[in-house]
Amino acid sequence: MVLGLFLGLWQWDRAGEKRDYLARLDAAPELTAPGDAPPEGSRLTLSGEYLADQTLFLDNRILDGRLGVAVLTPLRGEDGRVWLVDRGFLATGPSRETPRVETPEGNVTLKGAWQAAGDQPPLFGPNREGQRLQGILLEAWEQDFAHPGWLHLEDGEGALDPWWQPSVMPPSRHFGYAVQWWGLALAALLVMLIGGRKLGDTQDKRKLAPQSREISR
Repeated sequence: MVLGLFLGLWQWDRAGEKRDYLARLDAAPELTAPGDAPPEGSRLTLSGEYLADQTLFLDNRILDGRLGVAVLTPLRGEDGRVWLVDRGFLATGPSRETPRVETPEGNVTLKGAWQAAGDQPPLFGPNREGQRLQGILLEAWEQDFAHPGWLHLEDGEGALDPWWQPSVMPPSRHFGYAVQWWGLALAALLVMLIGGRKLGDTQDKRKLAPQSREISR
């Protein structure tokens, strides 16, 4: 019962955190090549030139049932700072050959959503295999990036099919889990009360049984 109450409160708190996070995404500002680290979900506009020879590929992406990679190309901004750009999904099928992708030359202007670098899922073996990556780790490039994070390209030269969306469980699901845990806690309380009452009745009957036998004698 206590465990159910605790887990219900935890899910209720998680729902509040997700609600606040989604609100921050909705309220994220629109910025142009910001000097300070942009908030998560900010809509950024960047101008500069792609560093095509430094393109790497995030392995094992799936979009609409197709297997492929996400194309990651650094961009050198007009002020000399370097940004990492997730240009979108490129279908490759099961082939393990190095993917080929065309990259625009010259000055480009890009718009998209900013994702700050955070905790990464565990890696099983080396992160990099040829030009492919298991996870987006900025250390894979020999660059000092403007900020720890990357732009998910939505509009501009070199854009491919968008594949990324924030992986956020909706608050309503956490609320539902909280109600389920509290329901289980209530069921445990009822079982405890009913079981305790029946146990008490059984003990009373056992106490009365010897007295009944004495009277019958």
